[in-house]
Amino acid sequence: MAQLVTVFGGTGFLGRRIVRHLHDKGFAVRIASRGKVASAAGDPRLGHIAADIREGRSIASAVAGAFGVVNAVSLYVEHGEETFHALHVAAAERLAEEARNAGVERLVQISGIGADAQSPSRYIRARGQGEQAVRAAFAAATVIRPAVMFGADDAFLNTLIKLLRRLPVYPMFGRGQTRLQPADVEDVGEAVARTMQGAGRQAPTVECGGPRVYSYEELLRTIARAAHVRPILMPLPFAAWHALAWLGEMVPGAPITRNQVDLMEVDTVVSPHLPGFADLGVSPHALEERLAGMLRGA
Repeated sequence: MAQLVTVFGGTGFLGRRIVRHLHDKGFAVRIASRGKVASAAGDPRLGHIAADIREGRSIASAVAGAFGVVNAVSLYVEHGEETFHALHVAAAERLAEEARNAGVERLVQISGIGADAQSPSRYIRARGQGEQAVRAAFAAATVIRPAVMFGADDAFLNTLIKLLRRLPVYPMFGRGQTRLQPADVEDVGEAVARTMQGAGRQAPTVECGGPRVYSYEELLRTIARAAHVRPILMPLPFAAWHALAWLGEMVPGAPITRNQVDLMEVDTVVSPHLPGFADLGVSPHALEERLAGMLRGA
């Protein structure tokens, strides 16, 4: 009988990939989400349960009988009671406690490179505090920290492609010197699945970054060359970006959020002292490998 893994956030950008890679490796997967999910007809190894990560009894039902649990729930803009602390700290801790109580053997918490419990940014601080809360509740948990992720339906590269094509003058974050190490979302999904299998050296924290580190300016120029456009890249102080993001969050579908600006102020590259893709046997795909297909669809 296939081992069961419950995936919270299994309908999201990364969560969908995690579900598929787990399924491909022979796990039975239970997608836990507040909304309805179309089940795979005739596939006994793929199911769905309505669950709210903010409510203990709901979590308990979702993790009952599970071998493993993945928390891929994320929040990028706060709304009322849905705050970064409520979701990334309190709810993550609650899930870890319920998983421990249910006898779950493996728990994977998705965080992000740069997570820091002492950061002045509410978003980055909540990510770091969430890691601490999960480890306190479930000592054997593995935290996976992806770099900024790209994929066919992402909100990162696709947005940059559209803006670079439309704007003759492109405003950069600061002077464009922030370093990034973009990771293919499929590679991150594979890393999570391999962690659940117990592949490689088991470690409390794994950082997942692509094979190349770019400055933000270098990344923009790489995309612009592939898209055959030559925009003027104009530095714009971070203070101006924070003001624009604050104003933008007052309307639905804001193109930029304050937490995104916060993240662009710090380098998000893997630590040489922590395990990564290689330790799990994953060879990460270069951004350029995916860029051509994404440009055709943009």
